[in-house]
Amino acid sequence: MLPRPTKFFLTAASAEGKTELTAFDNSLLAAGVGNLNLLRVSSILPPRCEFITDAAIPEGSLLPIAYGSIVSEEPGQLIAAAVAVGIPADADHPGVIMEHSGVMSAAEAKICVVKMVEEAFAVRGVVLADIKTAVAEHRVQSVGCAFAAVPLWY
Repeated sequence: MLPRPTKFFLTAASAEGKTELTAFDNSLLAAGVGNLNLLRVSSILPPRCEFITDAAIPEGSLLPIAYGSIVSEEPGQLIAAAVAVGIPADADHPGVIMEHSGVMSAAEAKICVVKMVEEAFAVRGVVLADIKTAVAEHRVQSVGCAFAAVPLWY
């Protein structure tokens, strides 16, 4: 069993590649998580998880991460990925992470994830203290990817 993460940060980036997979990989590199083994998790921020601006994570580490991404091969298309983290007023409650991506602007993607966080807190009956967001927007040249994530660390 993995330990419960105690820290989190947000990251977002976009990139081009020659294939869908390399566009995705290049966006991971641009976001600073490309040399890690991503363990995609669902959307709960552990209680008392501390927001940090950066983490020195050893290459090859297993990294729990919630993310949204989109890849497109349609030149000229505008794509975006966004994440939002809802921070509870009471640190003993878990927070909520929401991800969204699509053919849209960064502003549209951000609106979507913020609304989802607000709904998730309302359904849980938990008081929302803060929302942190990260968004990547990309105008596709050949094969492009937009990626936004919330890495969780120890």
